[in-house]
Amino acid sequence: MRDVPPPGATDCHMHIYGAPERYPVAPTNPSPVPFAYDLDAWRALRDRVGLTRTIVVQPTAYGADNACTLDAVAALGAARAVVGVTETTPLAELQRLHAAGARGARAFMMPGGLVPWEKLPALAEHVAPMGWHVQLQFDGGAMADRAALIAGLACPVVIDHIGRFEAPVPPEAAPVQALLRLLGTGRVWVKASSPYGTSRSGPPGYADVAAIARALIAAAPERILWGSNWPHPNVHANKPDVAALLDLLGEWVPDAGLRRAILVDNPARLYDF
Repeated sequence: MRDVPPPGATDCHMHIYGAPERYPVAPTNPSPVPFAYDLDAWRALRDRVGLTRTIVVQPTAYGADNACTLDAVAALGAARAVVGVTETTPLAELQRLHAAGARGARAFMMPGGLVPWEKLPALAEHVAPMGWHVQLQFDGGAMADRAALIAGLACPVVIDHIGRFEAPVPPEAAPVQALLRLLGTGRVWVKASSPYGTSRSGPPGYADVAAIARALIAAAPERILWGSNWPHPNVHANKPDVAALLDLLGEWVPDAGLRRAILVDNPARLYDF
């Protein structure tokens, strides 16, 4: 690694998978589960690269059963959760999840997700009184079509994976411009995570996605978060090295003060550390 992350550096997007006999996979799960990636593996990686805090994101594998995610938060200590809930989850359950460290509701608009687009406003209204956000992932090619709905949600929104533009697009393309306008509302955040997920130019620099990341960071560095997406569940060979992904953030954000904001200060505000 080129630089050691500052104290309080937060991985805002990773997953924990537990033993299947303890944490059964939901029938809605769309893909194989990488059970080798457990708490011990995460701790070893976290310590190797110098991260301090962790946001455990509920995997689609477990549906609305948040036990594995919350057990991980309890075990890690300096951690928060983004959980799987719906617009009908009882208030008492939301309160229990909040007490256990939940600060956001995942809205995964792909196979295995719990909440369809038409229920997203109701989900946002449901979790807004908790001070939560909605964490949203979908093909960013539809960003312009979905922008009005996203801007009108009752709580802050975190958009995953640099917008997840599945088709290659430059920063000046309409979907990216729509995301930039959403950032301009002051209520939308973006995770600078998983550049490898949609890049056509590939490692080490992921130049096509990096251009979008740089544009987003320049527009609103105070609402950018960083995440590793460990254990990279959709990559089955040649998984990216998290240290290299941290170095890539350093290339996108050469200013040490802005890097600290993205790694430490921004997540501290959003996730209530």
